[in-house]
Amino acid sequence: MKAAVFHKPGDIRYQQTEDPKIEHSRDVLLRVTSTAICGSDLHIYDGFLPQLREEVLGHEFMGIVEEVGSDVTNFKKGDRVVVPFTVACGQCFFCQHQLQMHCEHSNPEFYGPDGGLLTEKGGGLFGYSDLYGGYNGGQAEYVRVPFADYGLRHVPDGLKDEQVLFLTDIFPTGWSSIEWGELKGGETVAIFGSGPVGLMAQKSAWLQGAKRVIAIDPVEYRLERARRVNKVETLNPHEVDVVEAIRSMTEGRGADLCVDAVGMEAERTILGKAKAALNLEKGTDTVLETCLRAVRRGGIVSVVGVYGTPFDNYPLGRIFDKGLTLRYGQSQVHKNIDQLLNLVVEGKVVLDDIVSHVLPLAEISRGYDIFKTKQDDCTKVILKP
Repeated sequence: MKAAVFHKPGDIRYQQTEDPKIEHSRDVLLRVTSTAICGSDLHIYDGFLPQLREEVLGHEFMGIVEEVGSDVTNFKKGDRVVVPFTVACGQCFFCQHQLQMHCEHSNPEFYGPDGGLLTEKGGGLFGYSDLYGGYNGGQAEYVRVPFADYGLRHVPDGLKDEQVLFLTDIFPTGWSSIEWGELKGGETVAIFGSGPVGLMAQKSAWLQGAKRVIAIDPVEYRLERARRVNKVETLNPHEVDVVEAIRSMTEGRGADLCVDAVGMEAERTILGKAKAALNLEKGTDTVLETCLRAVRRGGIVSVVGVYGTPFDNYPLGRIFDKGLTLRYGQSQVHKNIDQLLNLVVEGKVVLDDIVSHVLPLAEISRGYDIFKTKQDDCTKVILKP
């Protein structure tokens, strides 16, 4: 088959690679009809997450069932399905407690309770390095899906791929970021980052009862899309002091919930890059620190942007003084996907209005380049094998 194969940082190629096959009785072999490039893919592409061997990337994908393992009875050849990006068995302690991203059985080589930098990681993820299970991803013509009887979801008739593809990751991730904020209705939510996850968090904030949604991003075309598709207020940190602006919009208090949908790959100054090199840090925690300043006392900061290393001068004093609650982590896709699919079916949310580019999978290198460098007003790239 043909697939997008990662070779080394900055080098991903469309090439012939080994066909996947059924390896376990709960596997399904899937023919991919649509896949996408996610900001998390850039963590491997840019070398922020180490990956020494070749791997097929991609954890946002859907398709048609081609073959099923002997223990898979709820799916058959020809079924159209969407796939959560977390690999989960459905039977372990964490799966039984709706924490499938911490599945004890999907990452046998590197799983553990400690959550270290290079050891004892969480559950398996598609196309996201050997540290998270070493599973080949969905930027390919075909993919093997483990524990498919638990993870796959049927796609209702009449829905296009683009309407449901983002149920794999970015919509549940945006939803989780707001769900963790425990909205009661009427809150002000400030969402840092208007990339794909930030845009989905904005949609989720309205759906979960926010009264006011503020989007923050340094790239003006992203803010324009946020205003156009999600009807939010916007702030550009190149033009205003974001913290002071949010306080002025909230009677001096700050937002009830701040969402970090950026993570470690935020913009950095020369000084910031030097500090990171000196302290052996990957990227920057600038956005997180800004969230901690912009949130009100007693508020919640929700972090779905990825951080991979410790950071020096972490502001524990501010967190303590303001009495903040922080929530970090991978999205609870399995927990929420059925509810979110129903929102799509009922027409209560539109997901495909964030798509800026649809390319053949053969143009994978171009897709990564324009997504990474924000060329051509790129917001989200869908790839068609």
